[in-house]
Amino acid sequence: MSSPSDPRRVDVDGHVAEIAGRGWTVIEDAIEPDFIDALAGELARLERELEVKPADNSFEGHKTLRVYNLLARGQVWWRVPVHPSVLPVVERVLDRGCLVSSLSSINIGPGEVAQPIHADDQLIPIPKPHPPTVCNTMWAMTDFTEVNGATRIISGTHLADTSPNYGQTYESEPAVMKKGSVLVWHGSLWHGGGANDTESRRVGIAMNYCAGYIRQQENQQLGIPPALVARMPERLQELVGYGIYSALIGHIDKQSPASLLAGAGEPARAAEPDETGRMVWDVIG
Repeated sequence: MSSPSDPRRVDVDGHVAEIAGRGWTVIEDAIEPDFIDALAGELARLERELEVKPADNSFEGHKTLRVYNLLARGQVWWRVPVHPSVLPVVERVLDRGCLVSSLSSINIGPGEVAQPIHADDQLIPIPKPHPPTVCNTMWAMTDFTEVNGATRIISGTHLADTSPNYGQTYESEPAVMKKGSVLVWHGSLWHGGGANDTESRRVGIAMNYCAGYIRQQENQQLGIPPALVARMPERLQELVGYGIYSALIGHIDKQSPASLLAGAGEPARAAEPDETGRMVWDVIG
């Protein structure tokens, strides 16, 4: 019997169409309940052991706890970037050469005010609108409601020719979703964390991706010890940046970074133009 989070039930085409049209979509019941509970337990442990405190600024929040670089903090997090209910949607918005930009937690406490509306790609200095360079996701570790801090969104703004003015008030709507669901959005979409007017915490995991030709928000190559990356599954190694984008970008002396990382000694590859003039790799030796 299929579970609610069975990836065979995810309408990838439908979700990609929603992102193209309005800038966002919600994959309901995307994540297995036992996996969500396991992540919640690990997050609680990290917050306790790291003695996490609010950053106490207008963007990260005054009553919000955040833990960054989660891929370096336990193997349970390795399943997040490659989850089969979510990654296929992201790969269609960007492409298979996409990268993990950052993996962090956002734990909004009671009394937190709304985060300023922003776009996740607004620091990238290229004219808007443009094809997606960023595709981000928010995993609901608790229910997301209008009153507990559900992400606020402004549909259609991924097609705007500008980014929002920081600190300005905009009309927005809450991305309400149940625990285990995942919000996915185009990086140009105007959005922000909501205010928490309840007595409970609103917990989410921000699993963010970028195109393979864009610099990652968190430096995965230095933030995750190479010895740890060497133990990761191949697809996750590619996602954190140990692959080659479009057969050219990211090589090390004409070799795959992953092969050097693992000491595999793959044959060197020389760049030759194909019939269209695009550079491709031909194996030599």
